[in-house]
Parts: sequence; structure tokens; C-alpha cells
Amino acid sequence: MPYAAITYRVKPGSEDELAEVFAGFKRVDTPDMTDENGETAGRLLGTAVFVKDDVMVRFIHYEGDFIAIARHMAAQQGVHNLEEKLGPYLTHRRPAASPEEFKENFRNALMRCISELSVDTHPAGS
Repeated sequence: MPYAAITYRVKPGSEDELAEVFAGFKRVDTPDMTDENGETAGRLLGTAVFVKDDVMVRFIHYEGDFIAIARHMAAQQGVHNLEEKLGPYLTHRRPAASPEEFKENFRNALMRCISELSVDTHPAGS
């Protein structure tokens, strides 16, 4: 099952404040995602956020179509509230008021995946 990672450049020393912001995060309304036709397109399996010095990374564990995940997250008010609360701790603000702005920022902040290993791909499991 794939993972995605989204980067944020944050102000050093703001780790505790960022932890407080994420502690109050309102989760998405459903982990199940659909495409434009309402068909099942993916599922959000979990997320994790890590911060060190001036870098924060949000890891997203999902199955299915990642574009559907991004589209669904862009429509969630809790995600927009989180982005607004993160603003003071970012080294440069990223506009995310509209779903289109959010999706653009999401694409721009997406890290390139160079390796994904799991128990499913382990040679001993064959």
C-alpha cells in the first residue's frame, strides 16, 4: 500500500506549537474516497506528522487513487482550518483558501517517493 509525503518549511523552534495545532485537528469525514462519478477510488489508511528544526513532513498511507485523496482532502473544512492555523509557523504561507489552491499546494509540496517496502513485497513472503 502506497505512501505519500507532503513537506512544510516551518520556523525553527515551533515544534511544540505545531504539535498543539495537530492535536486539535478535525479528521476527514470518511476515509473512503470516490471519483468524479461517485465510484470508489481509494481509502485513507492513516497519516503521521513529523517535525525537526525547519522541516515538517506529513505522511499519508493510502490505497487507490492519490488524486482522489487530494481532491477529498481539499474539500474538508478541517483541513482548511488546519492550514490556516499552521500559517504563523510556516516560513512562507501557502494560499489554501479554495480547494483549487489547496490541490496546487498539495502537488507542489509532494515529495518524490524513491522506495516503498512492505511485508507484502518481502522476498521471504513469496
